[in-house]
Amino acid sequence: MNSETFVHPSALVEAGAQLGAGVYVGPFCHVGPDVVLGDHVHLSNHVSVQGVTTIGSGTRIQAFATLGGLPQDTKHKGGPTTLTVGANCDIRESVTIHKGSDAGTGATVVGDNCFLLAYSHIAHDCIVGNNVTLTNGATLGGHCEVGEYVIIGGLTAVHQFVRIGRRAFLGGCSAVVGDVIPYAMAVGNRATLHGYNVVGLKRAGLSRSQLQAMRAAYRMLFSSEGTVAENAEAVRQAYSDIPQVVEILDFMTSRGKRHFVVPALDDRDNASDNDAD
Repeated sequence: MNSETFVHPSALVEAGAQLGAGVYVGPFCHVGPDVVLGDHVHLSNHVSVQGVTTIGSGTRIQAFATLGGLPQDTKHKGGPTTLTVGANCDIRESVTIHKGSDAGTGATVVGDNCFLLAYSHIAHDCIVGNNVTLTNGATLGGHCEVGEYVIIGGLTAVHQFVRIGRRAFLGGCSAVVGDVIPYAMAVGNRATLHGYNVVGLKRAGLSRSQLQAMRAAYRMLFSSEGTVAENAEAVRQAYSDIPQVVEILDFMTSRGKRHFVVPALDDRDNASDNDAD
């Protein structure tokens, strides 16, 4: 791989910016003075990278994407905040990722190997794990947390402060206003759970017997015979040997009282066909 850095004559790289080996800055790009581009970062054309922003090695950013812009938060008063994007991400056309706000954590973080499709948006103070996919037009409100290997369908909007557990799948054109447990499939406006993301579970290496236990735990957890909190204790006792079940329960109890996406009322005692092994 070419170790020489290339900056197109029409691009503007401001004094102070740090460019690693093999960086490519294409036509009409703008790189701000506090930006760090890791080795072999590729900015195709008309890309704007602003603020205190670090882009990890091997990340490729396509036309009209804007990274490190001001947070869309009226409480932000211009304090020093950051954006960090991991290595080997694929950031497509017109994606926007804003830096953190001084009314929040002050940092927006995107993990490694993320695939952010055209017009998707990551707002201020979001924490996005590794290997996350945002499909075209998917939107994260401020302060969201997204676990690794999550897939968010096209035109889906996630409300601010919502958490999405790892390997969850959010269907397209959904409105997600509560936390989504790990491995779940959530769809609709407002989104409800439709069982597990079985593809994600299989990719995580679960056996047939583990999938069956996960399905039984899901039915118990969301049974109409008790509250979710009451059912969670019974699930923990019955399935403490299934790490993925324990992960779900820990996700639900680690932050105190939260609002969760749950199955529709008429589906609480049934596992969805999506759960079939």
